[in-house]
Amino acid sequence: MNITMRQAASADVPEIVAMLADDMLGAGRENPADQRPYLAAFERLAADPNQLVFVAEDADDPAAGIVGTFTLAVLHGLSRQGASRGLIEAVRVRGDARGGGLGTELMRLAVEEARRRGCALVQLTSDVARLDAHRFYERLGFKATHLGFKMEL
Repeated sequence: MNITMRQAASADVPEIVAMLADDMLGAGRENPADQRPYLAAFERLAADPNQLVFVAEDADDPAAGIVGTFTLAVLHGLSRQGASRGLIEAVRVRGDARGGGLGTELMRLAVEEARRRGCALVQLTSDVARLDAHRFYERLGFKATHLGFKMEL
């Protein structure tokens, strides 16, 4: 698939949310029927130059809509001699576009964008239940170097 990448617009939110909801974890936590919280969140993201939401479209079939997405947050810090890092989140490929290398291309573009923005490293988290995703990230060169913790508020 020949894809084009661009920063997302608010009109893209319904398609992005549909991809977020279309997996084993998202099905239980996303609510595509109510777009209001997603649109409000998108406006916050769009207002922050360190938060970037990208979408992929099929360049050969622009009418096909969005086929993939990811979010990149640029985090500035003091550790690693003041290095910035890119946090890759919400990587999704539409169900009918899976298996053709689009996920690999999305990750390549996320890493490239982080590098372009001066990040010294990229990182991501993946739910412990996503074993296929873990293998995918490892094939791309990511290493499971840390143990992550979360607390719902």
